[in-house]
Amino acid sequence: MQKIFSITPFTTLDYPDKVAAVVWFAGCNMRCVYCYNVEVVDSNGTIGTDEVCSFLDRRIGKLNGIVFSGGECTANPLFLKLAREVKARNFCLKVDTNGSHPEILKSAIDEGLIDYIALDFKAPKEKFVGVTGSNLYEKFSSTLKYLLEINFDFEVRTTVHADLLSEIDIAKMSETLYEFGYRGNYYLQKFFDTGENFGNLSDPKNSFDLAKITSKLPIKLRNF
Repeated sequence: MQKIFSITPFTTLDYPDKVAAVVWFAGCNMRCVYCYNVEVVDSNGTIGTDEVCSFLDRRIGKLNGIVFSGGECTANPLFLKLAREVKARNFCLKVDTNGSHPEILKSAIDEGLIDYIALDFKAPKEKFVGVTGSNLYEKFSSTLKYLLEINFDFEVRTTVHADLLSEIDIAKMSETLYEFGYRGNYYLQKFFDTGENFGNLSDPKNSFDLAKITSKLPIKLRNF
């Protein structure tokens, strides 16, 4: 039985305009080479549903948002159950996802369980397998299309390691988003070297010049 890996009880950084907590779901269906949450991804977790619910009860009136992250939260069988528990306590719910389970997201959105989504655009189609160790690009595309079709409140973000993604790649990904109809901010996050990641990466050898990126979308930077 999969469980929750851990809970970050307080954050003002992970949910825009909300005082929140982060629930870290164990397990993931990708193995992104730059991912430093190795322990989370490889774990089955130790925290059960009752403990999460007790935590939520203690945070009523102190927080106004909960973030589901991971790992890949939508791949965890506890996702919908815990999303219902979050909404039963009137918290706003943000979901960090790689978009690989559009059917789970659709079920949750149909129930009114999710308020905001951060969708990870891992790599252009031709580099997707190399970066993520998965063939889930079409699932990601389906999620992107669906969120746009229903005009859902979401952002798109990409983690940049210059040895994996070039300025040309980012420009191509921005163009893909634009062609799908996305008009929001495109967030770029700089690779963070914690000394542990699936690809044994260190700081990139290649340079990365943001000024070389051509984009019809507004590009916003995080930890660059």
